[in-house]
Parts: sequence; C-alpha cells; structure tokens
Amino acid sequence: MATMGLDRQDEGQAARDDAQLDTPLVAAPGTARRIFELIAPVAADINFEIVRIRFGLQDGQTLQIMAERPDGSMVVADCEELSRTFSALLDVEDPIKGEYNLEISSPGIDRPLTRPKDFVRWAGFEAKLELSEPIDGRKRFRGLVQGFEDGEVLLEVELEGFSQPQVIGLPFDKVSEAKLVMTDSLIKESLKRRGPIDGTPSDGEE
Repeated sequence: MATMGLDRQDEGQAARDDAQLDTPLVAAPGTARRIFELIAPVAADINFEIVRIRFGLQDGQTLQIMAERPDGSMVVADCEELSRTFSALLDVEDPIKGEYNLEISSPGIDRPLTRPKDFVRWAGFEAKLELSEPIDGRKRFRGLVQGFEDGEVLLEVELEGFSQPQVIGLPFDKVSEAKLVMTDSLIKESLKRRGPIDGTPSDGEE
C-alpha cells in the first residue's frame, strides 16, 4: 500500500510538472495547439521543452517554434536537431494544409515568459506583462519579476500613492503576453546561463 501511495504521489507531481509546461501562452487554441499536442511528447523524449508556438506570422504561413533544454540552454545544433525531428513528424501528420515555413529558435534574450517556471527562473529581471482584461483599470504592467505563487505572477511595480515599489500579484490565467525587457544585466545573465546561442530579440523587436 505504501508503494502504491508513492506511485500516485509521483504521478500527481508529474501531472503538476506537465501543467507548468502547458499553458495557453505556450500554444493558443487552434493550429498552434494542435501542433503543440503533436510535438511536445516527441520533444520531451529527446530532452527539450516547448516554450512557445505561433502560426501565421509574417506572410501568414510561418510556423515559429521556440524551444529549449530543461536547464534553459539551447545551441545551434539543438535547433538543427529539432528542425529535422519536427519536419519529419509534421510531414507525416500534416496538421497544416499547403506550404508553410518552419522556424525553430531559442527563446532569445528578451524571451517570452509563458510558463509559471519562467517567472521563477527569471525572478529579479524586468518584464512587461499585458492582461486579457484590466485590473483596477489597468492592463499593462512593467516591473521586476518576483516569482510565481498561488496562481499569480509576482511583479514589483511603481504604484501611484506609494513612495516605494510594491509587489503585486497578477492572475496568471489573465496574462495574455509577458516577456523580459532587454537590459545589460539580462544580457550578461543570459549569456552566462545559456552559452553560445543566438541572442537576438525573440520577436524581432528593439
């Protein structure tokens, strides 16, 4: 009985871990979600995590897949491996009708924050968040990430009426977009953590 209990506990932890890696910010409903469901298990088998999938960028037929190792690293050879793996899988499953362009990349330095673990891993660095609906009349926030707790993103921001920055909690399920802000400290930390990867902005933004 004790062994069964441990197995169930492990299964429960695995389910929670999976939930940390699968959010609407990773892949929105529709084509991106269908592709995520196809490639995420394959990526996990070769020790990669999907950070974000977007379809319809640029010319309307571009499939962008951001991925990384569980430790946050991602080198050029990793992108090449995933490109070969995903191309073969998508050719067989054919989730997109017609021709399309496949782009595999690391998240970049000013990376999107799409999973609860991202807000923990990048605590102490500046980020911009946008909510799907306003809180106290406000949808956009910018401040220092302070982690993730009880379903909320913790962000240190300047608030009217307070002389010092305040840490507020923003419901994760209301976050429509979140990304790190390019700063010198972020560039230094990213290069230290990831090694020799392409450090261009993740969305082509300055």
